[in-house]
Amino acid sequence: MNRFFGFLKKEFYHIFRDKRSMLILFGMPIVQIMLFGYVINTDLKDVKMAVLDHSKDEYTAEIINKITSSGYFQLTENLQHLDQADAVFRKGEVKLILVFEPDFGKNLIKNSNGNVQILTDASDPNTANLEVNYLQGILQNYNVEINEGRPVPSSVQVKSRMYFNSNLESVFMFIPGIMATILMLVSAMMTSISIAREKELGTMEILLVSPLNPLQIILGKVTPYLALSFINALVIIGMGYFVFGVPILGSFVLLMAESILFIFLALSIGIFISTVAKSQQVAMMLSMFVLMLPTIILSGFIFPIRNMPVPLQVISHIIPPKYFIIILKNIMLKGVGFEYVWKETLVLFGMTIGFIVLSLKKFKVRLQ
Repeated sequence: MNRFFGFLKKEFYHIFRDKRSMLILFGMPIVQIMLFGYVINTDLKDVKMAVLDHSKDEYTAEIINKITSSGYFQLTENLQHLDQADAVFRKGEVKLILVFEPDFGKNLIKNSNGNVQILTDASDPNTANLEVNYLQGILQNYNVEINEGRPVPSSVQVKSRMYFNSNLESVFMFIPGIMATILMLVSAMMTSISIAREKELGTMEILLVSPLNPLQIILGKVTPYLALSFINALVIIGMGYFVFGVPILGSFVLLMAESILFIFLALSIGIFISTVAKSQQVAMMLSMFVLMLPTIILSGFIFPIRNMPVPLQVISHIIPPKYFIIILKNIMLKGVGFEYVWKETLVLFGMTIGFIVLSLKKFKVRLQ
């Protein structure tokens, strides 16, 4: 037993001396708990909405004030015509539009009914359904308030209409998110492991003294993964369209061009990871930890970014899949053109160039 306890003591010392083991044992659980604790929040907060007020009376003003003072909704735009709704939703900022009928106040008092329509961007069906429920709850509370002491009750009648996903199909949200996740993880991970394998086996030394320059070596390593990832993208889009009925309302050529750009970005991230990692195992761990959790949690794939704490919202701006998911939803579900996604495209292009430059700087060539 003394020998056993001595051996056990030695193992504890060995673990405590290894900083990487300590980081995995204690750092990773803390990070995951903090991320999930702050990110998994189903409450609404500051949903950007627009109002189309045909009546413009004291009752509509009171309702708008009640909605905006709740803290759940933020009025950002006043519309003049219903025809503006589609264009507003395609821009992607406004998620909900509240429409008051003409003579809303008169109808509410004289006819006991005032009609309100809720228009919602349902490209994210779970969030859209939640927004409608919250807004209906606020209007229901308003009904209770205005009927206190009245012999004949009045009621705000609510109708809703969902844009881009009228049946609230959840698969419309998951296909773009899954595509971004798979392309990021597979492309980056396989590239980083491939180059790290060359370093680990020592064959990288042969490549470094060959007539090939660093750029040619990198292109030679990533081109097969570019082709395979492009096939992956085609398979995912094809299954989404033919199996699950996810529409492609926009340009298919633009969709594939954006996919190729994102694959290039994922490959450049994988190259950068390989320049940092000394072995295949380290490359895999970095790819999983640095890419998988942020892609799933901070990209807006599952959890709305606006519900997160401000620090996590700031971090989400450097998560590439966030921009690719926005592009996919806009092209596939909203049918928009390049003029609506050029900002996100520019961000992805800038990130790609940045990672390629960093990788080339770290990709040191030993001269003979």
